[in-house]
Amino acid sequence: MAQPASEPAKGSCSTPPAHTEDAVTSVHPVDEKLHPSRLVPAALQHIAAMYAGVVTPPLIIGQAVGLDLEGRTRLIAASLLIAGVATLLQTLGVKGFVGNRLPFVNAASSAGIAPILAIAETNGGGGQLPAIYGAVMVAGVFCLAVGPFFGRLLRFFPPLVTGVVITLIGVTLMPVPVAWAQGGDKAAADFGSMRNLALAAFTLGVILVVQRFGRGFLKQVALLLGLLVGTLVALPLGMADVGALKSAPVAALPTPFAFGAPEFQPAAILSLCIVMLVLMTESSAGMLALGEICDRRADSKVITRGLRTDGLATLIGPVFGGFPTSAFAQNVGVVSLTRVRSRYVVAVAGATLLVLGAFPVLGAVVSLVPMPVLGGAGIVLFGSIAVSGIRTLSEAGLDDSSNIILVAVALGAGIIPLAAPAFYAEFPAWAQTVLGSGISAGALVAVSLNLFFHHLGTRSRQPVPALKSS
Repeated sequence: MAQPASEPAKGSCSTPPAHTEDAVTSVHPVDEKLHPSRLVPAALQHIAAMYAGVVTPPLIIGQAVGLDLEGRTRLIAASLLIAGVATLLQTLGVKGFVGNRLPFVNAASSAGIAPILAIAETNGGGGQLPAIYGAVMVAGVFCLAVGPFFGRLLRFFPPLVTGVVITLIGVTLMPVPVAWAQGGDKAAADFGSMRNLALAAFTLGVILVVQRFGRGFLKQVALLLGLLVGTLVALPLGMADVGALKSAPVAALPTPFAFGAPEFQPAAILSLCIVMLVLMTESSAGMLALGEICDRRADSKVITRGLRTDGLATLIGPVFGGFPTSAFAQNVGVVSLTRVRSRYVVAVAGATLLVLGAFPVLGAVVSLVPMPVLGGAGIVLFGSIAVSGIRTLSEAGLDDSSNIILVAVALGAGIIPLAAPAFYAEFPAWAQTVLGSGISAGALVAVSLNLFFHHLGTRSRQPVPALKSS
């Protein structure tokens, strides 16, 4: 007697009867092991989409805390290594414990940059990275603790709230690439020189031209091509420092606590725990969207395992020099565009990042990129984050006057530290750390006003809009 169609094959997820294609196929597209001729190019597309985002946080933070080229090289290698481990855990997983077993990329998130820079500003004398890493580790523990119950909290983080936060991430980070375009070092004699600004403008122009006239894969790597061409132009002009290549070892694993033992400061911890809630929301949105794209719906157990991977990577990352870890929405877009749904493709991309992280000399190559070149590319990168937030807000019901007020006040609170950096100068140190980050301040206001307008004193609630991948 034939096996009933409703009984799923061992090791696979049950599939709705409407999906006759999956019922006939013995292997779900997510679990398909592609031939190397298809697998390798598909993995390269994912690496191209994620690489700039993976190396951006260590480049920004390393520059902000005054690390030399060798130190920034270590941070880049650590970020690549942790991204590789986290992505492998997500795609392959340990059944029933970690990993959503979807084509899902995890790496250091740009959302943590602004609050980390705020922590760095309130700590000096070599205590910046220890304070940052202590807060990141506690944020990882927080994610592990809250992850299993996070589904119940999602109604407090609808697109209305996450859209505000994502928009503020892009807006509050914009001064960073502007400073890079001027040269990065405000004490340098050539800071703001026309030569620096011209190189930044040239890099931006290359990205725009490739984006306009490129096709397919070439268009996807426009940012990387801009960085490459800009650096090649800078080399003969003496604007790229090759010193890191001479001192960087060819192969070496990151040293545990190379930047000092972690320090645990309450205000810094609170700031990054708020950011972690935002990152968990983004990861959940990515998993829900990817589940729909792959015809393997992400239920509460899948999301819990995925968030547990985020928490573990965020907890362990600082030991080697990593930062808060979350989903990479751009790779969800790659899956949607290419329709290549195999998780093994992304696993190969993760393994490649792991290998890159084990060779610091490759990180040193990235460190060759001059600040003005990074500035030209950074305007595109951080501007696109703000656009993602605006896109999320466009789906959040802004025809409602209460929602308009919520977004207006939350954005205003988030822009205060940018418009008036000394606004909170008379506040206690802990308040300066939390409110001095536009992301933290905007998130607190958005969550509070969402509670005020849509939860407190309301007997019947409208269903919370489904999370969208940004």
